[in-house]
Amino acid sequence: MGGAAQPSQDLYRGELAARADLSQGVAMNLTPAVVKSLLMAAAIGMVVPITAQTAPKPAAPKQDKAKPKIEGITIPRSDGRFLGLTVDGVQFKLRFYDAEKKPETPDAMRAAARWVAVNVKAEQRVVLNLSDDGTMLVSPGLVRPPLTFRAFFTLFSAKGEVMEAFSVDLKDLATAPATAP
Repeated sequence: MGGAAQPSQDLYRGELAARADLSQGVAMNLTPAVVKSLLMAAAIGMVVPITAQTAPKPAAPKQDKAKPKIEGITIPRSDGRFLGLTVDGVQFKLRFYDAEKKPETPDAMRAAARWVAVNVKAEQRVVLNLSDDGTMLVSPGLVRPPLTFRAFFTLFSAKGEVMEAFSVDLKDLATAPATAP
């Protein structure tokens, strides 16, 4: 009987000695894995109650003022306003915008355009007239792909005077914002 009771007594004495060492401030030999586990448990113990107690933030009010976008290629004008050039099917469409990029009625009554297309040897010319609804200048259907050419435009007033002239590389239409239907 003495042999069987001996290991349990030794174990009990070892526990007492360990407790005594801890109470006297004797440092334990901690491995890096044990330290990481203890730090992780402490971090979780602090973070979980904090996140559980935070109130949901109110949603930020949405701004109804979205920046207006110019359809197609944006062409700045000398007076601070803008033009937007698109090719819809086989037609040039030239829209007019104010300084805040909001649509406005055209101040030009017509425009002339000329270009040399890749698939045609001669220079092509077309006149853009006011659309039926009066919101843009539109050409007859003469613009054929591929749109890999530079077009030269001249804007004319109601009296037939030249108002403005500019050129546009139609390759830029590939990177311009999509047009609205």
